Parts: sequence; C-alpha cells; structure tokens
Amino acid sequence: MYERYLRYVARSTDRQGARVTPAFRVFDAEVGRVQRLSPSFVRVTFTGPDLDAFADNGYDQRIKLILPLPGIGIGRLPTGPDWYPRWRALPVYARNPIRTYTARAVRPALREVDVDLVLHGEGGLATRWASRAAPGTVVALLGPDARYPGPHGGVEFRPPAGTGPLLLAGDETAVPAIGAILSRLPAGTRGAALLEVPHSGDALPVHAPPGLRVRWLPRNGHSPGHCLVPAIHDTAPGLLGGTVPGSTPEPVDVDVDAEPLWEVPDGTAAAGRPYAWLAGEAGVIRTLRRYLRGELGLGRDATAAMGYWRLGRPARG
Repeated sequence: MYERYLRYVARSTDRQGARVTPAFRVFDAEVGRVQRLSPSFVRVTFTGPDLDAFADNGYDQRIKLILPLPGIGIGRLPTGPDWYPRWRALPVYARNPIRTYTARAVRPALREVDVDLVLHGEGGLATRWASRAAPGTVVALLGPDARYPGPHGGVEFRPPAGTGPLLLAGDETAVPAIGAILSRLPAGTRGAALLEVPHSGDALPVHAPPGLRVRWLPRNGHSPGHCLVPAIHDTAPGLLGGTVPGSTPEPVDVDVDAEPLWEVPDGTAAAGRPYAWLAGEAGVIRTLRRYLRGELGLGRDATAAMGYWRLGRPARG
C-alpha cells in the first residue's frame, strides 16, 4: 500500500503521457518552531519559501516527513518528478528516512505547516529526531500541491453527506488526525471522540462541535487498547443506535502481522447512518473493527479502520 501510494502521488504524467502537476510533490522546508505540548507530543512548525502552495485539505491529510541524514542532511535527496524511483535506487545508507504524519494545520499565507509528533522514548528514528529538532534544521515535506486540479488523496475521513452520529477513536498516533478532523466538523455534528494516550498529561486542547463529546483515556503504563476497547464497548451501542446486531456479515479477519489493516469507505453510505473512524495500533483496531461490524452491525461502508502501527514492529514510512 505504501509503495503504491508514493508512486501515485509522485506521478507527473497522465495516462496519455501528458505532463501534469503531480498531486503531491517535495517541498523544501526547515524547522521554524518547536513546541512541547505534553509528555508525549511535540509540535513542529515547518516553514519554507513555497509552502504557500501546500494545499490545506484539513481532516486526516497524510503527508510525508523526509528526515535529514546525520552529517549529510538532505543534500542527496533526488529532486524533480522522478525523485522517488531515484531515491529507491540509492544505497540504503544514503536514503533519507521517510515517515508518515498528519498535517495538523496548514497556513499557506504564512508559508507554515504544523505537524504533531508522538515521542516514544528513544526507540524510533523519528522520535529521536523529534526530541532534538531545533529551529533551522533543514528537512523536506512530501505534501499535496494546491495547483493540482483534482483530489490529492491521503484524506481517509470521508463520511457521506448527511451522515448521522460520528465515532472517532484511536491511540496517540491518531490524536493529530482526530484533532484536525474535529476542527473541521460542522457545528451541528453529533458524536464522540475517544483518544487513548500514554499519560494523564497528554490531554490536549481541541476544538470540537458542542454536540461531540471528547474523552481522553490515559492508559498510564498499560498496553495499547487497555482503555480504548472498553470505552468503545461503553459508548458505541448508545451512540450508534439504529444499527441492527447481525445485520451485516461478520467481517473477514485480517492477519495484521502479515498485511496492513486499511479499510476506508468510499463515502457512498446512505445519509443519516452513523459513521466510525478508527486508527491506531493494528491489533487493537482489528478488535474494534470486529466489534463494530460483527456485533453492532455497522457496515463496511460506514467503518474506516486503519492500522497506523503494529506493536513490536518498527514504524513504516
């Protein structure tokens, strides 16, 4: 999925071979500001001369952060429309690491993009970089080009028009996306957002419609899902009223150790139905997906389930 996605967004010709503005492109950037938000979150504001062309799509817009190599920076990062195959052709040690994040806020007029990063001790490469990021550090962002005439891709929150109550749920890796989604929801939206975070101090200020309840669920040393799974069982039956137990077939299980869990509706579900957006540790999301679809009868066309990471596995780009 990751490889196909990067090939798609980097494409610079249409099916007839004509040159087109790519949906995504590499933007030169540097760290402008770093703000520690909580024990587990840091916000990095990136600036760049052409970030006024970085599209502000909101919601859970995925982007790529291209990190500098120690002692090298991003000087070896290929440029131009064919940058990605040329990057792939480099020796592994010469490839700038690429990691996936959500654009938490985009301010084209100021040429700024905010990205909230999760700090997981000193284990991961991106965490080590984020904990040491300082203004002036040169990076690159792979993001949507505002000049592209069609949908950019990378936005998975696609409820149908006139959708019913919303259920947004995830762990700390989904907090930036849920925060961005909440900030764009219409004032009359009803529902609940359940956010499991490592520590009590990780509850962040978010803007949400009055009819959407936000619950922070600190697990304080417990394993992922310890708080989120029971919270879903407590919240979903009442919130998603109108679904019929057993009305949809049991979902086919997914081996999250062998394949990514990434199921996203196409936005064609009937108006008025509830809609669930789930993201986080793949094993936990598989459990929640099975409960919502298999026991509460929420259809696949109304359930987005995305495994952002897998416990015990290194982070993917």
